[in-house]
Amino acid sequence: MKRLIDLFKNKFFLVTLAFVVWMIFFDRNDLFSQYQYHQQVKKLRVERDFYKAQTDQVTKELKELTTNPQQMEKFAREKYLMKKANEDVYVVVPETKEK
Repeated sequence: MKRLIDLFKNKFFLVTLAFVVWMIFFDRNDLFSQYQYHQQVKKLRVERDFYKAQTDQVTKELKELTTNPQQMEKFAREKYLMKKANEDVYVVVPETKEK
């Protein structure tokens, strides 16, 4: 018990303890902020991977469209409902279930 009291009377220990408490709880880069930054970085990495995959897919589709005329015709028919002069276009919309 005497040793513990002597430890708390030591000014170097008190300064070190105050510094550690300040750095953990009150500093601009405290533990809570570091955790939030870590979570934000994880979220941004997931978003980066998603957009990278989307970019790769669009690049692949663009390459196919520019090199294959049949693929370009299919794309125009499906996305923009284009047709030839002697054709009729019918759009089939699936029925949605409403509760």
